[in-house]
Amino acid sequence: MSLGPVMLDVVGTELTADDIKRLQHPLVGGVILFARNFENCVQLKALTASIHAVRQPPLLIAVDHEGGRVQRFRDGFTKVPPMREFGKIWDIDRKKAKQLAVEAGWILAAELRAHGIDFSFTPVLDMDYGDSLVIGDRAFHSNATAINELAFSLMQGLKKGGMEAVGKHFPGHGFVVADSHVSIPIDEREFDEIAANDMQPFRQMIDEGLAAIMPAHVIYPKVDDKPAGFSAKWLQKVLRERLGFNGVIFSDDLSMEGATVGGDVTTRSLAALNAGCDMVLLCNRPDLADELLAKLEWKMPALSILRLARMHGERQPLTVDALHENGEFVAAVKRVGLLGKAETDLFA
Repeated sequence: MSLGPVMLDVVGTELTADDIKRLQHPLVGGVILFARNFENCVQLKALTASIHAVRQPPLLIAVDHEGGRVQRFRDGFTKVPPMREFGKIWDIDRKKAKQLAVEAGWILAAELRAHGIDFSFTPVLDMDYGDSLVIGDRAFHSNATAINELAFSLMQGLKKGGMEAVGKHFPGHGFVVADSHVSIPIDEREFDEIAANDMQPFRQMIDEGLAAIMPAHVIYPKVDDKPAGFSAKWLQKVLRERLGFNGVIFSDDLSMEGATVGGDVTTRSLAALNAGCDMVLLCNRPDLADELLAKLEWKMPALSILRLARMHGERQPLTVDALHENGEFVAAVKRVGLLGKAETDLFA
């Protein structure tokens, strides 16, 4: 059975019978984990092993684990700083900032891979305009060159740790104030202004081999009346054709308020898939997940299957013990951990 187009979450710290039933559905292709799914490192590794055992090929396992306030797993994981901290260092010493970003990506990926997670939805490529309620210090910088250099460095670290990168939120979520989790943001700027500024980090990262992108639940009415994640203009004409992107397009969470303009859960999932998404996310609503799996009709394109196959993590990652015996890794943890104001015992 090939991977399906839907990524769901699971209820708790181990799989329930209902979880397993959903994950065995042919429309499902992945699982996204949250803080509620984490009790400790041993439990997390057991949970990911049980998810991967549900089907062959194994489902993708993802997490929002960026650093700063968006880091789902804490105890036993290095506390990675918000990306803005690397931007601050970039202003003073570009070389040092880029090296630290490589190390942060490596730590983030290596620790997640050691616990059976395939990839994280990172890095944020949005520009920091200073007013966004949801982006804020998750962004590297307000300067497109700084964002690209730091995000590319982070991506290199992720690859060293056995993981692909996911750039978000295309074509840029940083300008609007509203939080798409709880409202429907509207960015009134002209396309040319967005293209000249916010899209530049995406353009550069695509040229540098970015494997996946997540579009924003933001409406840009000067371009389309639909949010970017439901817009064939944004995903097909701009992202695929103009920017030449051929990686995975993941929708943002379709249970967010910014997605409700797309109609009921099946209608909005079809809208995202028809617009060009390879996989749609539906989180924190098992009732809607059951509705979607019962009603959605979608034949997975061969190209989407091939793209998603690339998102599986490196097959034989280092164990946590092996990482802690690696002098280079331990030194990187100390440097990045200090930025993240980690506890004195970095491996507690």
